[in-house]
Amino acid sequence: MKSHFQFSNQQRNGIFLLLAIILILQCAYWFAPKLFAGSKNEHPENKKELEIFKHEIDSLRLVEIENKKPKIYPFNPNYITDYKGYTLGMTNEEIDRLHKFRKTNQWINSAKDFQSVTKVSDSFLATISPYFKFPDWVTNPKPKTSYSNSYSNSAKPKTYNQKVDLNLATASQLKKVYGVGEKLSERIIKYRDKFKGGFVSNVQLSEIYGLSPEVIERINFDFTVKTPRAIEKFNINTATRDELVTIQYIDYEVANNIIEERTLREGFKSLEELTNVEDFPIKKIEIIKLYLHL
Repeated sequence: MKSHFQFSNQQRNGIFLLLAIILILQCAYWFAPKLFAGSKNEHPENKKELEIFKHEIDSLRLVEIENKKPKIYPFNPNYITDYKGYTLGMTNEEIDRLHKFRKTNQWINSAKDFQSVTKVSDSFLATISPYFKFPDWVTNPKPKTSYSNSYSNSAKPKTYNQKVDLNLATASQLKKVYGVGEKLSERIIKYRDKFKGGFVSNVQLSEIYGLSPEVIERINFDFTVKTPRAIEKFNINTATRDELVTIQYIDYEVANNIIEERTLREGFKSLEELTNVEDFPIKKIEIIKLYLHL
């Protein structure tokens, strides 16, 4: 036992030095954080600058969230698809009402019309109506007074020779008709130029978006097709299915239905009897009749 507790002077000094080092390290461990805390207190943070910095970060975060949201660009509500309506927040019933209305070949020309057709709420209408974009002839109609004055001077119907050939008419000539502005006149000429030879008949004006029946009537007052485009006409009582499907608005299903109805009737007596064919596009019969004969 004595051998374990008897030390020389040098060993005792080493033990005391070791104990002193341990004690110093312990003190440093306990008091160092307080010293550093004291040093921090000597340089207090600027709370106002910190608040400004946090506010900037929050603002940037909000901007980023706003940028990630889908953007709404001006659009014509007459052409809202199922997907477009879904992204806008419309219900399936509201979208179906719109599509059903458009199938009747009618147009929505104001936010009020849109609500009356789709039955959307006032709050929803207030959200999306600022993005509605209608044709110029709807948003900026010409004064009615100018029309009444100019039209009264030529109330008497014009003869065939007095009218301008619709296939040769220029945009400036078309713009003289009340209700036909710059865009509509360009749209008429663009539609005419789609076909080599232009219009076949004035009835094709109903195919051009934006032309109301009233405007078409005014165009017919001053213009008519004098040089119609040459087209192939088919005998409705002998035309094959492949011939019928070349006609605009007639697909294979309608063509088969026409042939079945023709067989049952033992031939059509008039082109108007086509309206009795199942799934026949009745509203387009005047266009279809251009390509048929008895």
